[in-house]
Amino acid sequence: MPFNFYDTHTLLMAVQQLIPATTFLRDRYFPTNDATDIFATEDVLVEYRDGTRKLAPFVAPRKGGVTILRKGYTMERYTPPFVAPRRTLTLDELRKRGFGEALYSQLTPEQRQQVLIMRDADELGDLITNREEAMAAETMLTNGCIMKHIADDADKSDEMEIRFYSEGTNPATYTPTIKWDAEGAKIRADLGAMARMLTRRGLRAADLVCSPDVADAIVEDPDIKEMLDNRRYELGSVAPEELAPGASIMARLNINGRIISVISYDETYTDDDGNDQLYIPSGKCILTAPAAGRTCYGAVSQVEQADGEFHTYAGRRVPKYVSSAEGNTRTLTISSRPLLIPNNKNPWIVADVLGE
Repeated sequence: MPFNFYDTHTLLMAVQQLIPATTFLRDRYFPTNDATDIFATEDVLVEYRDGTRKLAPFVAPRKGGVTILRKGYTMERYTPPFVAPRRTLTLDELRKRGFGEALYSQLTPEQRQQVLIMRDADELGDLITNREEAMAAETMLTNGCIMKHIADDADKSDEMEIRFYSEGTNPATYTPTIKWDAEGAKIRADLGAMARMLTRRGLRAADLVCSPDVADAIVEDPDIKEMLDNRRYELGSVAPEELAPGASIMARLNINGRIISVISYDETYTDDDGNDQLYIPSGKCILTAPAAGRTCYGAVSQVEQADGEFHTYAGRRVPKYVSSAEGNTRTLTISSRPLLIPNNKNPWIVADVLGE
């Protein structure tokens, strides 16, 4: 049987070999375990439960032991959103010199189409990665996610909302009594209160992810400057350290014995109107810990051109190749069904800490 470069299984193996784009929020706070987080069904199961701070009871030796009931947990079934950027390759594009090629390239149109298809697969995968990063930011900021699905009319969309809380409003929020850029701000006290909202439920408080202006307000705060200038105690440090593109540790603060890293994240994306937007909006900060959530992927079902039948694939990125002999075009679609979920209830605390 001759080798078919455009077969879905062949393209799927090729796409899996592409080096995925790195992102800060998704990779640090929503890592994926390929063994448990990639589902063979369109739906995914979300399970989480509260931590416990109970003490083991004292028991008289003759008693033998005291029965402790297992804590319950919450399980929900969600259908991840469908993300499917597509790009068409025309005959005219194959005849022209491609980006990065030599001025007088020796590539034939047949060879050039394979180069373009792999380049398109890489670029379309990056678009999905950007969407996942935006979903990570929204999930941490709102404890949920609103997904706008485009159907026949590209100017209209249907909204689907996922919430990871049952209360009327997001309980994972904190409101400082004094804004952090105002005189008399109590940043260390606010951080201590935010940390206790996590630690009293058995959750870690390690990273304060914030917009650049919030990071500046923390570093310039007079109380924190005075604290860091104390030569007799190790109360923290200001030593910038780059974690990922756009993400840097600006300071490490000792908050009631807990070392909290202040991370400034200034990476942006382009919205539907063509404007650059911060993933973490101005004035916002999030207190959490690495691996507070995970990214799950539902299976992708699609009709294959080779046999006209439905096929289902489990993976992070699923390619689909369609050719039109009548229009002399070939279309590549990269599909994904990502869902970013918390591992515990409310594993992050969000605060709007700067004035208008």
